[in-house]
Amino acid sequence: MRAATLARMLFNSYEFIFLFLPIVLAVYWGLATRQRNWRLLWLTLASYYFYAFWNYQFLALIIASTLIDYWVGPKIYAAQNKRARQLWLSVSLLSNLGGLAFFKYYNFTAAQLNGFGAIFGLAHLAPVLNVALPIGISFTAFESLSYTIDLYRGQVKPARDFLALACFVSVFPRMIAGPIIRYAPFAPQLERDPRTRPHADDAMTGIYFFVVGLAKKVLVADIIAGYINPLLAGNAYLQLGLIGSWGVMLGYTFQLYFDFSGYSDMAVGLGKMLGLDLPRNFNSPYQAVSIIDFWRRWHMTLSSWLRDYLYIPLGGSRRGEFATLRNLMLTMALGGLWHGANWTFLIWGVYHGVWLVLNHQTAKLHLETTRLKFVLHPALTRATTFILVVFGWTLFRSETISMAWYLWRAMLGLHGVDWGALRALGYGFWAMLAIGFALSMFAPDTWDFKITPRARYAVALGLLGAVCVLMLGQRSPFLYFQF
Repeated sequence: MRAATLARMLFNSYEFIFLFLPIVLAVYWGLATRQRNWRLLWLTLASYYFYAFWNYQFLALIIASTLIDYWVGPKIYAAQNKRARQLWLSVSLLSNLGGLAFFKYYNFTAAQLNGFGAIFGLAHLAPVLNVALPIGISFTAFESLSYTIDLYRGQVKPARDFLALACFVSVFPRMIAGPIIRYAPFAPQLERDPRTRPHADDAMTGIYFFVVGLAKKVLVADIIAGYINPLLAGNAYLQLGLIGSWGVMLGYTFQLYFDFSGYSDMAVGLGKMLGLDLPRNFNSPYQAVSIIDFWRRWHMTLSSWLRDYLYIPLGGSRRGEFATLRNLMLTMALGGLWHGANWTFLIWGVYHGVWLVLNHQTAKLHLETTRLKFVLHPALTRATTFILVVFGWTLFRSETISMAWYLWRAMLGLHGVDWGALRALGYGFWAMLAIGFALSMFAPDTWDFKITPRARYAVALGLLGAVCVLMLGQRSPFLYFQF
């Protein structure tokens, strides 16, 4: 019963597009916007309802965490000394990070302890619990922490009332998979009457982002997924050679980008429809010319959160060269682990940390002044960066380290050349790969287009939206829902 319910509140579902969203918008603009409290109450209740369809049992966790932060926030802000502020902040840290650690990492930690104990004949050092992962907990925990940490730093004032904080934490467009928002820039939007904004521009921009994001998901990511998922299920990957492994991992590279950036675009579009501005999360990341540049373009809200709340508090680049590199590696390792309780995510974070360190060190060589300056040609640096990212996604997609190791070896030709993969994957797959490559490498980003209310834009978006709706078919959750 829960599995059937789970599928009903996807952005890319008939129920959401034709039932939930129209009702929310009709009440929001028809009644709720007239008074601030009714507006926030309706948006919060609609968001809670949206989340409850995934798992109503975990809705209490979201509300409880919000209540704790609402209670402790003013105490952090009003504390007269640093020690008192730290004490009250620790309550929020324990609430948010404690819940995240238990639900997301307990079973993984218990399994590692039991495996280590088994070496010495000590079985069952820690019980393994059947703990389900509350969807979106990684995003809501980081957003809640941004509120209390900014209060600790004196950068924001406590929420005006519980409604303001609850709406910030739960607002449904970004509740499940971001983009990660912060209280300081978002709170004023909740207080502002959305009727003071240009309705036509917001509506057109919102529809544009939502339809383009839906097209990314339905017409690119899901189609590619249909080809590669069977080849990565179970032990099927053991049949892949040079061509098949590169085909599958390039496919996943584009699937992940169009899936996640599609969700982020749809979230931004939904925000616009409500008179809210959500932050940009992607900026053509596969056009990056270095790993540093890649992380300025990929999951931008997570990158900036890790920088401001982890890397800089660790010391950033203020305490010498070694400390800078250490802080960078630690930030990337924890950023990798944020994605999931698996050694592959941790190693993926370390992998990117190593390349970021090398990137920083190479920049100090000033190759542009030497005979080796040809290696800095944008075409070469972009290609190199893209290949490094693809190898990283191999770790990210693999369920085990041994799976990643096999795929890496296959991509280096150590498992032979499987010419049959050219035909087995099909002409449709290679065509979709070419489309994904062209769009991600050469097309402008969604944000680079300026859409204004015009009949021709409305017709084009209507046609694209109609094609997407006809293609919805089988429900396909967004990849980042698992994080």
